[in-house]
Amino acid sequence: MSESALPHRAGAGPAAGPVAVSHRRVLALAFPIVLANLTQPILGAVDTAVAGHLDGAQYLGGVALGGLFFNFVFWGFGFLRMGTTGLVAQAHGAGDAAGIRLNVLRALIVAFALGAAVLALQVPLLSFALTALGGSDAVRATALAYGHARIWSAPFALANYVVLGYLLGAQRVRLALVAQVFINAVNIGAVLLYVYGFGWGISGIGAATATADACGFALGAWMLWRLRPRGLAPLAARELVDRAALERLIVLNRDIFLRTLCLLGAFGWFAHLGAKQGDATLAANALLLNFQTFMAYGLDGFAHAAEALVGAAAGARDRAAFRQAVRVTLLWSVLGALLFALVYWAAGGWIVAQLTDQAGIRAVALQYLPWAAISPIVSVWGFLLDGVFIGATQTQSLMRAMVASLAIFIAATLAAVGPFGNHGLWFALLLFMVARGATLARYLPELIRRIGADVPVARA
Repeated sequence: MSESALPHRAGAGPAAGPVAVSHRRVLALAFPIVLANLTQPILGAVDTAVAGHLDGAQYLGGVALGGLFFNFVFWGFGFLRMGTTGLVAQAHGAGDAAGIRLNVLRALIVAFALGAAVLALQVPLLSFALTALGGSDAVRATALAYGHARIWSAPFALANYVVLGYLLGAQRVRLALVAQVFINAVNIGAVLLYVYGFGWGISGIGAATATADACGFALGAWMLWRLRPRGLAPLAARELVDRAALERLIVLNRDIFLRTLCLLGAFGWFAHLGAKQGDATLAANALLLNFQTFMAYGLDGFAHAAEALVGAAAGARDRAAFRQAVRVTLLWSVLGALLFALVYWAAGGWIVAQLTDQAGIRAVALQYLPWAAISPIVSVWGFLLDGVFIGATQTQSLMRAMVASLAIFIAATLAAVGPFGNHGLWFALLLFMVARGATLARYLPELIRRIGADVPVARA
């Protein structure tokens, strides 16, 4: 398999010139991304809170399992965002405006094709996935109702990944913030209207997400039009639908897709083992995973900044800028992780109480809260290095590292869940996070050596 080589410089470009990396620059990129990302788990927390205040644990469990299904389907195609960010960032650093245009449009073609396929296959997909994930009959029934309402967002949700990937790669982070806040604001308003105003129950939570994704793409399409490169030759249709170019795009993202499937497989296995311990444990784990998700989205702001800066440095073949991008983004990521850990230790019990009013679920969640509080400190390394390797389009390294980490996680669950129950499950999850960082760190020295060398950064 071949990975994309660095783009050649092509005339006056978006960023032609030295790549500037400083603490101020990193924060200027990361802060809007952090704000944008933090709106996403807030939305998840609102969905969880609405379901948690419906009468019965099956509603919270249904949103947990249904949401996990969509994580598999939509996050499984996260290569649309990550691949677009890496390619656009490198083209941005190389000054290749025509390359940016073609990469974005081709990614949109792939996004809508995949979205249409998801809609066509929705019945077998939902049936198979919810059966495989487990849970009681009541939980699966509510998850199915949620899923049938939400799945209509598929084409728009995947296209929104491409829009976000472009905005991050082109370092238009304030517009990325606007787009994400808009989508999530529409979603929160819609879920309150559909559930409490129209009385749609669990289906209303799913329908609200579909509404928000459609509205979000309308805004994103307008942004793409306004930001289109000026002064380029008219786009020939044969360039856009060139079969070889589309195949190269798919090949580039194949390893990201496999890497993401491994990541989602780990969380699917986590949910499956939690569901086998009863609805209360499944619901408690779902609450605590909001801590993990909130932290991940926050720290991923620095990883996204690394994607943009590392990609630009790779496109410009600037080794010094590459090293500085890694150092500075890592420093701020670690500081952010420490802050999350302190907040979770100090206010974790209060947060759990806000997410559900069911005393039984609260009591179970508090037993395992310390694991969620430790998680930021052990997770940050893998999050940041993900951004470094995505920006450099080192997709084979990403995939290999995640496969190894998944194997470690599964082995740990087999050894620890039996004797230690849910505590063993959480231990295995944190070991998985440690493995993600350690396995990627193994590839970093080789990547740094390739920056500025005669050979491309990405393997040929």
